[in-house]
Amino acid sequence: MKQSNNRPRPAKFWPVLGFATLAGMRSMSAPAFLSHYLSRQPHAGLDGSPLRFIQKPATATILKAVAAGEMVADKMPFMPNRIAPEVVLGRLVSGALVGAAWYRSRHGSALAGGLLGGLVAVASTIVSYALRTGISEKSGAPVALVGVGEDALVLASGAALLRAQQPAHGEWRPM
Repeated sequence: MKQSNNRPRPAKFWPVLGFATLAGMRSMSAPAFLSHYLSRQPHAGLDGSPLRFIQKPATATILKAVAAGEMVADKMPFMPNRIAPEVVLGRLVSGALVGAAWYRSRHGSALAGGLLGGLVAVASTIVSYALRTGISEKSGAPVALVGVGEDALVLASGAALLRAQQPAHGEWRPM
């Protein structure tokens, strides 16, 4: 029988579900939240990885600005629906990025994290689209107004997700 070591394993699966769900709702929010977290608590698992850029403070700043711009642009009438193929692809890539970076930061497989993140982001894209349009149709509220509520949900959920993350003992390193 395999003997277990008592060292806690860093959480990989559940946080990726959270970040990727955000990616399906607002594609740039997930990388912005993850980069914000990792820029303050860099993880040795990303050392030497092509994904290490995500834990740089400059990356976090840029991603936050892009995420804020996305929230504004989302309300514009000329923006395509989130279920348009090119938009779904962007959300898939965003989910894959956060999944790969999170898994790798926890010394896991970037490929496994990327696959999980991408799949969850696509599912979240479809579900959040259906919810947003359904709420708008049932309530008579403009889709853009429902989008403002969705923005609030994304921001609150992202903040809660970050608060829930505690670095596993020995997993992070100071800058």
